Amino acid sequence: MPYGYYVFVRWVTAIAFGYMAYQAHEQGQKNWMYACVAVAILFQPFVKIPLGRALWNVVDVLLAISLIISLFIKNNDKK
Repeated sequence: MPYGYYVFVRWVTAIAFGYMAYQAHEQGQKNWMYACVAVAILFQPFVKIPLGRALWNVVDVLLAISLIISLFIKNNDKK
């Protein structure tokens, strides 16, 4: 993929997790708020955090799994 794609993904991820952190704060979910802030900082587009390709792949997979699990947990909470 072109470099611009990755910059775009970093912007979208940082903004989305910043918003999710705000919502978690409003709902009193401190642990989830801290996790969202950490991800927003990790993906922020201003200062790159050099983790290496292998470690970034692990972070991406763990993040995707945790988001999928959180969707199921939130859907179960609504029922």
